[in-house]
This record gives sequence, C-alpha cells and structure tokens, in this order.
Amino acid sequence: MSAVLKPSKSKSVKERVSKEEWDLRVDLAAAYQLAAIFKWTDLIYTHFSARLLGHDEFLINPYGLMFEEITASNLIRIDHDGKVLDDPTGLGYNEAGFVIHGCIHEARPEAQCVIHTHTRAGVAVSAMKCGLLPISQHAMRVQREVSYHDYEGIALDMDERTRMAADIGKQSRAMILRNHGLLTLGESVREAFELMYYLDCACQIQIDACAGGMDNVIQMSKSAGDAAAKQFNRPNRPSQYKDWPALLRLLERKGVNYAS
Repeated sequence: MSAVLKPSKSKSVKERVSKEEWDLRVDLAAAYQLAAIFKWTDLIYTHFSARLLGHDEFLINPYGLMFEEITASNLIRIDHDGKVLDDPTGLGYNEAGFVIHGCIHEARPEAQCVIHTHTRAGVAVSAMKCGLLPISQHAMRVQREVSYHDYEGIALDMDERTRMAADIGKQSRAMILRNHGLLTLGESVREAFELMYYLDCACQIQIDACAGGMDNVIQMSKSAGDAAAKQFNRPNRPSQYKDWPALLRLLERKGVNYAS
C-alpha cells in the first residue's frame, strides 16, 4: 500500500517539478522498490539518494516509510545544508542519511545517485579483516576500486563527513563502511544500483564460500581479476542499456506503483 500524501490544495508533485526532476524521482523510486524485492531493506533505516544535476539539491526517502511504500511523489528534496525544500509526506528525513549522502554528493559532484545498505552479507563482510576478497566474478565488478571507512558510531556526527569523503576519494564507486554496511555511487541511478547488486552478491558469495573454511577458498590471480574488471568496465557494455529497462519491466509485471 502506498503512503498517503498530506492533503494539499497545491499542484501535484509531478505538476510542480521539472521533467528532469520527475524522471529522476521515478528512477529513484524504482530503485527503492527493487531493493525491497531484492531484500536490501533494514526496516526503515537505510537510504538511497539522487542529486538533481546542476543543483546542490538531492532527493531522499521520507523517514518512516518502508521501501515498498516509496513512490516518485513522496520523495523528499533537500539542499546541501539539509534544508527541506519539498516534503509531500511531512515525515522529514533520517539525519544519518543526510550525513552520509550529503557528504558523498558534496565530495563527488559527478555522482548522481548514492545507495547505502545494511544487508546481512554486506555487514558481515564489513566486519571481516580481509575485506572484499577476489573470489568471484561478481566481486570483480567492484573489488579493484572498493574503499573502506572505519566505524565511528551511528552516522550522526557532521565531523565524520570529512573523514568519509577522504576515504572514498575521487575514484572509488564502492565503499565498505566497517561494521556497518555497503555504499555505491554512480553517474545514474542505474549505475549505482548495478554496482550495489554486484557488491552485495559478492558479499553473499564470500560469506557462503568462507563457511567452508578460509583455507578452502580459491582467490583468483591478479591477471585474471584485472582482465575481468577491465571487461566489466569496457565502453558501451551492452548491459548498460538493457538491465534497467528489464528491471522496470519486472516492477510493472508485479504491478508496483512506483511512478505515481
């Protein structure tokens, strides 16, 4: 069941925002709904964001809704200082979400979307000294550029933003927050979602493989890992144009009302 918007005599969200913002809202809402299907949720406590290109503003989920309740119309728009610019539900946003997402959007202006999760496998790997191991093809999508940020408590301290930005650097598109979870960023919602899919799958595979004992785990050679990473990142890889439409069709077949 979709969340009910606050009664209002003003125009609908779709009518009062630009086409660019509406299209971004639809994609971000789709990412939330897909995350619910892929079981990336943690009650109401994680968050995805999308920055409006050319603006120091981004969209984020209302604090209190399950991912399966997120639609294009109930996303919140905030600025770089955390000021609410548009909140159709009146629920506000998760403060930790602003600390994390505001930091990454500020440090990496090319990143349109940032996805943060607390999945069991992701948190498990975040607690492993070895970090993400090169033991699966899935890992090669991100393993060569993954960064790490040490745990400092629940992300409510604005001072942590400086350290988090330094840890992710200027090249990494994936971060493992130690003892906490996973984070990916992309130049589109599609890219950030794909990277999270591979990163979370790689974590699941690692936990499963390590259950048989670390001595029984085969790590791929550096040359093989480098070759796979290069193949994943080759220009005009066909999946860049095919996977997101396929995922949207999945939502439509299930009757998910994400684009309202």
